[in-house]
Amino acid sequence: MVKYTTTILKFEKQGKKTGWTYIVIPEDIAQELKPGNKKTFRVKGKLDKYAIEALALLPMGDGSFILPLNADIRKGIAKRVGAQLNVQLQEDDNPDPVTSPEFMECLQDEPEALAFFNTLTKGHQNYFLKWIESAKTAPTKAKRIAQSITGLARKHDYGTMIRSNKGK
Repeated sequence: MVKYTTTILKFEKQGKKTGWTYIVIPEDIAQELKPGNKKTFRVKGKLDKYAIEALALLPMGDGSFILPLNADIRKGIAKRVGAQLNVQLQEDDNPDPVTSPEFMECLQDEPEALAFFNTLTKGHQNYFLKWIESAKTAPTKAKRIAQSITGLARKHDYGTMIRSNKGK
């Protein structure tokens, strides 16, 4: 477990990452977590007192990594860009896979959507699965499954699918 304090940052203009809120994991700390690694890997631990698990660290090309802070995490830590954050991380070498039996059953009926879904990395598949499984009601879950399958059939990644469904 590594412990350090960092500042919450936000990308202004950074291609697909524009607008992301994140923290930096410096090269020396990343090497302590997973020596010799320069590729994405998953971590667990705490951000202040907020527990995290199975979150991907993304390489930045200079040896450092970033940990994107999605809306749920930002709400959980109750901090904004510029705030200091106490970080405790360790490699999560056995992240629990996210599953959605209903979604997987529906995908079986749409071979093109299933084929595209299977080309996605586990992390990108998990965007769909977590979004579907986070629905609070059955009608919302059904709607998210339908939107996901339609998007996958159109070969949309998660972000593209979400943007195409804005306002629906």
